[in-house]
Amino acid sequence: MNNVQPASDISTFTMLTLMLAVFTVSVGFGVVLPHLPYLIERLLGAGVQLEQISRHTGLLTAVYTLSLFLFVSMWTWLSNQSGLVIATVSLLLVSCTSLAPPYVVPVMPVEPRYALYATQEGVRVTTIGWRDYFTDPRLQSLIVQALANNRDLRTALLRVDEARAIYGIQRAEQFPALDVQAGVSRLRVPADLNLARQSQVISLYQVAVGMVGWEIDFWGRVRSLKDAALDSYLATDAASRAAVIELIAQVANSYLTLCELDERISLARQTIASRTETLRIFSRRFALGATSRLNLTQVEALLIQSQILGAQLEQSRETQAHVLTLLVGASVDLPPLPGRLGAQDMLVELRPGLPSDLLVQRPDIAAAEYQLKASNANIGAARAAFFPRVALTSLLGTASAELDGLFASGSHAWIFSPSISLPIFDGGRRRNNLSLAEVRRNLAVANYEKTVQSAFRDVSDALSARRWIAEQTVLAEAALKTQAERARLSQLRYDNGASTFLEVLDAQRELLSAEQQLVLTRRALLSSHISLYKALGGGSLEFVPISPEGLNTP
Repeated sequence: MNNVQPASDISTFTMLTLMLAVFTVSVGFGVVLPHLPYLIERLLGAGVQLEQISRHTGLLTAVYTLSLFLFVSMWTWLSNQSGLVIATVSLLLVSCTSLAPPYVVPVMPVEPRYALYATQEGVRVTTIGWRDYFTDPRLQSLIVQALANNRDLRTALLRVDEARAIYGIQRAEQFPALDVQAGVSRLRVPADLNLARQSQVISLYQVAVGMVGWEIDFWGRVRSLKDAALDSYLATDAASRAAVIELIAQVANSYLTLCELDERISLARQTIASRTETLRIFSRRFALGATSRLNLTQVEALLIQSQILGAQLEQSRETQAHVLTLLVGASVDLPPLPGRLGAQDMLVELRPGLPSDLLVQRPDIAAAEYQLKASNANIGAARAAFFPRVALTSLLGTASAELDGLFASGSHAWIFSPSISLPIFDGGRRRNNLSLAEVRRNLAVANYEKTVQSAFRDVSDALSARRWIAEQTVLAEAALKTQAERARLSQLRYDNGASTFLEVLDAQRELLSAEQQLVLTRRALLSSHISLYKALGGGSLEFVPISPEGLNTP
């Protein structure tokens, strides 16, 4: 009995053996190649240049690409099914590394706690929204309008949409772009180029689907660019939340300034009415010869001074209304606020917490950290440019010399074409590009540290202002009581002939100044509370930040 196997079986056995060898080489290179730069750096020393590493990896990358090509060719020959070529793409999806340096959060360059005036009373800013902090219904209505209509905030939100689109574009670079191609070609071959020595017209009809020039991301260049785009997107989102906080604080301060001006105008009008009546009395006395011309002119001067103050305050109110209109993005028609400024319990007491809380609460710090991460990822992309770039073109379809034979049996066609490009000389462009990325990373570190320091100072300034302006308010109230009593006694002394009218004039001027100063101080105290609210990162509770976990997918 003949035990000799058929030639086809021997060929199949031989091809399977070769395929196993090539497959082992391919997988081995696929596992080792992404980590090769670090292995070479360990073997050659820490001071080795990236150009030297790229020269060592270039040859190995070429061997890996060739082994993949041989494996695909033999698999296709063995199976005689060109559709299996597409399945070999999975061999290319080996674990890739990133050449970006490991991200390290900079040490917080501030003290571990606030030095002065940080009490543990009040609520945490992270537990309340802006509606819970600003309880005045009119102010809440203005903030709602501003969040809906403010053009600067709208621009910031559109920047977020822009950054999201950029991230989507960069993320798509990780995946192959599948295209359907169809075409027809007609070619005339001259007789001297044809073996039959006759001119010939050749037609080619083809339809194919596949990918062209897809980069296999061995060194993480595309992934680093994707990570940088993602961090830039998250930084833009954090910046938009910082814009929300800034807008809320601006609207609140503008509203308080408007309320302050309303109260000061009311006091000025009362003073003008009182001094108008005093001028009427002194004019009657002067007509009867009961007082001098000097006293009459002094009363007139005092009335004019109060009228000038009233006109200045009216102008300031209109200007402040224009500012509020611009912030709100719509016309504002607010009647004067009834009552005394500060008597409505407009704000909630806040507890500052620790400086480390700012890293979580302040969106501008979060934006600076995301920018730092983006610059760190750009270093990885700049490093990857030193290493070979492998691209793959693969098409599967049908081709025929006749249109009616395009989809006939035996017309299947495919192309599998890996390519490798190894940078040799570029005049220092890649080296300078890496230096630029490293400098920008250092700038991002400095910007992050400055942002943290500025946030610490904002909180410290707000705490200091809240402490000392509260004391100034108490002193201003005491001063007003003293000036009111002085004005009463001066008028009584003048009526009894114990003093001149000049003493009354001085007392009334000081009384008006004390009234105006008390209103200014009360508004400044409320503004210090708003400054603390903004410095602690409040105001964005209703605007949930984007989670990077749901976006950072391969």
